[in-house]
Amino acid sequence: MSQVQPGTQVQDFTAASTKGDIRLSDLAGRKVVLYFYPKDSTPGCTTESQDFRDAHGDFLAENAVVIGISRDSLRSHENFAAKQELPFALISDTDESLCQQFGVIKMKNMYGKQVRGIERSTFLLDEKGVLVREWRGLRVPGHVEQVLEAVRQIP
Repeated sequence: MSQVQPGTQVQDFTAASTKGDIRLSDLAGRKVVLYFYPKDSTPGCTTESQDFRDAHGDFLAENAVVIGISRDSLRSHENFAAKQELPFALISDTDESLCQQFGVIKMKNMYGKQVRGIERSTFLLDEKGVLVREWRGLRVPGHVEQVLEAVRQIP
């Protein structure tokens, strides 16, 4: 499967989440924010998820759905979502199918060792499921504000 490119239709998928199965095609007519993060309950991922949580109402006002994705189990996601009071779904991508589709698996340095993991990335899809913007290898501070501004720019 080739990695999705900006300006192209994102291949439909169905995935297990904390809000039940999510099918991308069922979200047609809404903007979709998919944020990939390395691991539940780690400092950067917690801050990023809290930032999306705190801006959730603003995304809803723009007809946008926010969905977090990592390789953690559904149980881990449910605990993380409950602890952080996340109002949006977290997809469990244990088989890495979505990670592969979006090309977010990278070799990273962790404490001097090479490890394979998710590169923090966000993807914005328009109401027709076309990828209109992507952020890769991003930094958490200020990121959610950038995504919200990009959502507002979609006509």
